[in-house]
Amino acid sequence: MCALQGMAREHVGDMQHRPDRAGKEGRRLVLPPHAPGLSIGLFGGSFNPPHAAHRAASLLAMKRLGLDRVWWIVSPGNPLKDTNGLPPLAERIAAARALANHPRIDVTDIEAQIGTRYTIDTLRFLKARCPGVRFVWIAGADVLAEFHRWRAWQDIFNLVPLAFVDRQTPLSALSAPAARRFATYRVPESAARTLPRRRPPAWVFLHGFRSALSSTALRAMVNRKGG
Repeated sequence: MCALQGMAREHVGDMQHRPDRAGKEGRRLVLPPHAPGLSIGLFGGSFNPPHAAHRAASLLAMKRLGLDRVWWIVSPGNPLKDTNGLPPLAERIAAARALANHPRIDVTDIEAQIGTRYTIDTLRFLKARCPGVRFVWIAGADVLAEFHRWRAWQDIFNLVPLAFVDRQTPLSALSAPAARRFATYRVPESAARTLPRRRPPAWVFLHGFRSALSSTALRAMVNRKGG
């Protein structure tokens, strides 16, 4: 561990109890533990429902990228998906915390606190609010296939490093518009541990984790049983 990380770890406990008051409508903003010098993965989604593949992908990214922590950012609602029937945020937060059950995985409703559903807004806010923290956006490789549909997706690539975790995703994801646009900035998987310290744009495609689990499939299964 480098000296900077060691220093940062010493202050994580203190910073955990310092809520910021710059949240939506002046409400108290509560962020998970963070400190300058830490490498923190950001794993966003509706988590409807959270499942074992979320946890496994987070632990894989934590190990392969050398992350100090991973934050699960539970969204108020995915702008690209139908949110009818979406369980309340508090319910999804509680389920995510119960499943995560790991000392270095934090569950947060930061997007609801600052009043956004868009990743670009969340990243800009966190970069400004947490100077010195090395954030990395984590997503399943299926997201890479549709990343060009996200708001300001090229700005996201230029704001933080990104890691896409393979989970039975067709290799066609690597020929998707976003992958082609930033092909020259792809980091070799053998150098994945350097990603948090790289200046964006920089991204990596991580293999080694295969799961057919998805929130969509689990919801469909529940609906079939309920019918």
